[in-house]
Amino acid sequence: MDILASYNTPFAVALALLVLLLLMQVVGLSDFGPDFDTDVDGDIEVDSADLSGGLVSLLGLNRLPLMAWLSIFLACFALLGWSVQQLLDSLLGAPLSALPAAGVGLLVGVPATSILSRPLAKIWPHDETTAVSTDRLVGKRGTISIGTARRGSPARASVRDHFGQPHNVMVEPHEDASQFVEGDEVLLVRREGEIFFAVTGTGPFRLD
Repeated sequence: MDILASYNTPFAVALALLVLLLLMQVVGLSDFGPDFDTDVDGDIEVDSADLSGGLVSLLGLNRLPLMAWLSIFLACFALLGWSVQQLLDSLLGAPLSALPAAGVGLLVGVPATSILSRPLAKIWPHDETTAVSTDRLVGKRGTISIGTARRGSPARASVRDHFGQPHNVMVEPHEDASQFVEGDEVLLVRREGEIFFAVTGTGPFRLD
C-alpha cells in the first residue's frame, strides 16, 4: 500500500515531521528539550488541574522530554495507523479515507506511545540540576569565613550542598551565649528569613 496515497496522508505527514525532527537533531538545530514536569502540589482535589495532570501522566508526557515523546508519538501514529490501513485493505478490500484513518491512528498511537514511554523513561538520560533550595542547607555543616557570629550579629559562613556547590550564608549562634569566629566549623540547625542559626559543628546536636 502506497504511504503517499491520499487516504494515508495523515501518516505520511507524521512520518515527514518525524524525519524533520531527526534531521534537526543531527544538524544540531534543536535538542530533546527540557523535561515536561507535571508535579502538582497541594491537596488532592477533583478539579481541572488534577484532571489535566492525570491526563499528562496517562499519556506519558511527564516521563520523557517533550520532543522525545512527540517523536515516539509520531512514529506510533504513522506506523500503526498505516498498518491498520493495510489490514483493512486486506480484509475489506479498501482502506479508510484520510479523516477516519487519522482517528484510528490516534486510537492506537496514543496508548502505544504511553506504553513505550514507561520503559524508555527508565533508561533515558535526564539532565540534573545543581540548583538547591536554600532551606535544604539546614542540616549541613559549614565554616565561618568572614566575621564573628554572635546573637543579633551574624557572620558569613561557607556551606556546601549535597552537590558539593558552595553557598555563602549569614549565620548566628543558635544559643545566646555562643559565638563563632573565622575558621570555626558550624552546623546549620534552622533558618529565619535570610539568617541561619547554627551550633558548633564538631559534635552531635539535638534540637528539642
